[in-house]
Amino acid sequence: MAANVTNEEMRALVLTKSGRIKKDLYERKLAELQIELVKLQEWVKQEGEKVVVIFEGRDAAGKGGVIKRITEVTNPRIVRTVALPAPTERERTQWYFQRYVEQLPSAGEIVLFDRSWYNRSGVEKVMGFCTEEEHREFLRSCPEFERMLVRAHTRLLKYWFSVSPEEQEKRFQARVDEPTKRWKLSPMDLTSRDKWVEYSMAKDETFAHTDIKQAPWHVVESDDKRAARLACIADLLDQIPYEDLTPDRFDLPQRRVSGGYVRPPLDDQTFVPDIVERIHREMIADPDGKQGKKVRRPPKD
Repeated sequence: MAANVTNEEMRALVLTKSGRIKKDLYERKLAELQIELVKLQEWVKQEGEKVVVIFEGRDAAGKGGVIKRITEVTNPRIVRTVALPAPTERERTQWYFQRYVEQLPSAGEIVLFDRSWYNRSGVEKVMGFCTEEEHREFLRSCPEFERMLVRAHTRLLKYWFSVSPEEQEKRFQARVDEPTKRWKLSPMDLTSRDKWVEYSMAKDETFAHTDIKQAPWHVVESDDKRAARLACIADLLDQIPYEDLTPDRFDLPQRRVSGGYVRPPLDDQTFVPDIVERIHREMIADPDGKQGKKVRRPPKD
C-alpha cells in the first residue's frame, strides 16, 4: 500500500462509518486465521502438546462467538469446548477445582473453557452462591493451581472479553427479539443486569490476585464483535510457537469397483421428503406468505 495514505484513508478502508470492521475484510482475515488454527491443531496433535484456553467476561461479551469461529474449522477430537452446568450436590462437596481437572487436556488436545473455575470469583461471588471464606480461598488457591498446570507442561491462556454496558444492552435486546437466540438470555443474565458495578469490582479483585506471570490475563475489547474475534484468535496463535505440520496435498487413488453385488431396491428404503416439493406446495397454498409467521431476523454477525 502506498506510503502516502493518511490515517483517515486507512481507517476508511478498514472500518465502516460506525467504526466497526468491514464485513468483507473481516471474513477474509477470519479465513486466513482459520487456516492457521488448523495448522496449530496439527502441531498440537503431533507434538503431544496440552493447551487450555479460558474465555471469561460479562454476559453477551462475545465469548461464544469466538469459540464458534475456532471450532467450526477444527477437529472436535483435538479441539473441544467445555461449558459446565451448575455443580451438582455431589460436586459441591468436592475440592472446588476437581470437576475442572477432569476436563483438562491429555497430550495432543486443546480445551476451550467457555467460562471456567473463575465462576467462583465472578458470578458466585456477585450472586452470593459462595461464602466469603470460599471466595478468599479461591483467590489464594487459584494462582498456585494455575502454576501447577504450567509446571505440568500445560499451555494456559486466559482471555477476558470486555464489553460496554450500552453494547451489552443492545445484545440482550437482540436476543429478546430473535427467537433462535432467546435461549441465550437466562434468568441469571436478567438478574445480573442490575449488578454492573458489583461485577466490575469482582473482576478487578480477580485480576489483582490471578494476573500472574505464568498465566497473565489478556483483555479483548469486544464492542466490535468481528474485530474482537480476529484479535483474540490472532493473539492465541501468536502465543504458541506452532509449526505447519499439516499433511501435504495428495491425489486420491482410483476407487476400486467391485462387480457382482446387486443393491436392494430403493423402494425398500424410507427417504426424507423432497424439501423443494414441500416449499412449492406451501407457496401455492399461500402465495403472499401471509399465513406463515413473520420472524424479524437481525443482520448476521
